[in-house]
Amino acid sequence: MAATLALVFALGVRHGIDADHLAAIDGFSRLRPSRWTGVLFGLGHGLVVTLLALLAGHLGQDFGLDWLAPYLFLGVAALNLWRLLRPAPAHTHRLPALALGPFVVGLLLAVGMETSSQLAALSLARSLSPLALGLTFTLGMVLADGLDGLLASQLQRGQRADPRRSDIASRVMGWLVVGLSLLFALTGLANVSLEDVAGPLGLAVFGVLLALRIWSRMGPRTPQVA
Repeated sequence: MAATLALVFALGVRHGIDADHLAAIDGFSRLRPSRWTGVLFGLGHGLVVTLLALLAGHLGQDFGLDWLAPYLFLGVAALNLWRLLRPAPAHTHRLPALALGPFVVGLLLAVGMETSSQLAALSLARSLSPLALGLTFTLGMVLADGLDGLLASQLQRGQRADPRRSDIASRVMGWLVVGLSLLFALTGLANVSLEDVAGPLGLAVFGVLLALRIWSRMGPRTPQVA
């Protein structure tokens, strides 16, 4: 039992660092920086995965929303492109309408995903309850997505960082999000699978985010006014 739980947890972490997850999370972090962005995305995604595990994968075909993913990524790309190209505002608005956006997008992207069917297949082995499998998978995924969301929000807010470097790092991450989102949108519309490269690409994106966060903290910091 413990070995199965460990395997499912590892699968959740592995899925959480897929490039499509990071592109969506980092994209939302640029629009509305929040340390909870990744957690909300992972919870929405995990909710569907858990339901599919409980229902042995049968709902994955009934939803029929897998066609929606490319358009969601087009939306993420468009919003981030608008944010990159518009003049910098004097004051940053938090866009409260986007508060639950990561949860909703995470939920919709989970429908029809290959990982959901794999988890549902594991539930048929009856080695553990489907609920335990779904929740364990979600825990691993939320851990990975939550860490990415935390790093991305800190990068956007420039916490404990050189403001100039923080702005450069934010824009670099923004263009990376636009490029990745367009890649997933176009390949989705063309029915081209990126499953074989999703993991390595996700690790690369996470590495870039971490490197940008470290680089932004290496410059001189703005002194705080008492």
